[in-house]
Amino acid sequence: MASICLHLVVKGRVQGVWFRRFAQEHALSNGVTGWVRNRSDTCVEALLCGDERSVRHVEAWLSRGPELASVIAVEAQLREFEQWEAFVIREDAD
Repeated sequence: MASICLHLVVKGRVQGVWFRRFAQEHALSNGVTGWVRNRSDTCVEALLCGDERSVRHVEAWLSRGPELASVIAVEAQLREFEQWEAFVIREDAD
């Protein structure tokens, strides 16, 4: 299966609701690497890398978010594949 990287911007009530930890748990349990972080515009940004099926599966989970979140939109763009060793929570973007 092809490996892909997908850059996501998740909009809605997605900060302060355990969204980054939720993303990390689902990515790791599906063998997806990359990162997630909060942005200064109240969105959450993520890079998901791995086999396409697993990446799309995690994307679907993030489109719903954890119980306390309210996702209103997800922007997704394919990116050039990057090799990551794990899925990490990065420092917030400026």
